[in-house]
Amino acid sequence: MTAHSFIWAGHYRVTRLWLAGIAFGLVAPAVAPARLDVRVGEPYLGAIVVDAASGAVLFAERADEQGYPASVVKLMDLLIVLERQAAGSLDLAEAVRVTAEAAGMGGSQVYLREGEVFSVEELVYAMMVQSANDAATALALHLAGSRAAFVQLMNQRAAQLGLTNTVFYSVHGLPPGPGQMPDVSTARDLAVLARELLKHPAALRYTATRERGFRNGTFVMRNHNHLLATVEGCDGLKTGYFAAGGYSVVATAQRQGRRLVAVVLGSRTRAQRDNAARELLARGFAQIPPAPPAASEQGLTGRTAAVASPVAPPGTPRGGPRRVFRLASGVLLGVVAVVALMMLGRQLRHPRSGDGSPP
Repeated sequence: MTAHSFIWAGHYRVTRLWLAGIAFGLVAPAVAPARLDVRVGEPYLGAIVVDAASGAVLFAERADEQGYPASVVKLMDLLIVLERQAAGSLDLAEAVRVTAEAAGMGGSQVYLREGEVFSVEELVYAMMVQSANDAATALALHLAGSRAAFVQLMNQRAAQLGLTNTVFYSVHGLPPGPGQMPDVSTARDLAVLARELLKHPAALRYTATRERGFRNGTFVMRNHNHLLATVEGCDGLKTGYFAAGGYSVVATAQRQGRRLVAVVLGSRTRAQRDNAARELLARGFAQIPPAPPAASEQGLTGRTAAVASPVAPPGTPRGGPRRVFRLASGVLLGVVAVVALMMLGRQLRHPRSGDGSPP
């Protein structure tokens, strides 16, 4: 090959690579995932407040508008865990070994390391208090073997609950990566999910925890739900955020024997979200009367001592066994005294001889 030919061949290869680079640059944007729609509103995309016991809607605005719930999807993770425990197929003390896949999750996390071992319950605390995506992934892999299998469980449960506007694509709620889709839901669907979760009182043990140590106290987890410290009776449930979906929260509070669930989906700022949730809860509690006292509480009013004493069988004199004994003893002594007086009177009328023979 002449020098001229060598130079031409090299130039050809460079030109071909350059053209391929241009072609890739032109094609790559076409195959990349489309940019997420921004689904936020003023002061929210959608909102609802319901009575947790009955499901009665006390206020709703655009409650069926689909948005991105982000980390709120972890409420479904928690529901599946607690249902498995209730069914006896999962022990909260079970050991979970962290995989490389779980340790590699980004976003909010407790920085799990491959090979570490934690109990199911410790990971549940991490998932709900710290909103740890690595903990959610570790739990999903432990329960279902893969993230895809656990997502299938999430969607099956959503269908059973009638969450017709909800589709889960992740176990954690992070923004979707290349080739992935975002989780979608509505304020109304999330309220239904929350009411189902509240059938398990243990859920509030995790969602009401404001601060907790992890990894033998070397890492302090802090709850992202600031309503726990600022709203009367608030003890859950979960916040969520990423840029395209805005700030969301599923909040619950109990006052005067009534429990409400408020959902705010897709606020532009955290302050808007939290203020809206406070207002929704205040509006809801203003609409429903306090729960009537329980029958047992009514029975104690004004006669605590009497109710606290054992109930005597019908016909038993008031005062209990001791009083019965005293009354019986008194009657017996009275009878003995009467008989003695009668015998004394008879002896005075008919005196006996000294030997005891009749007169």
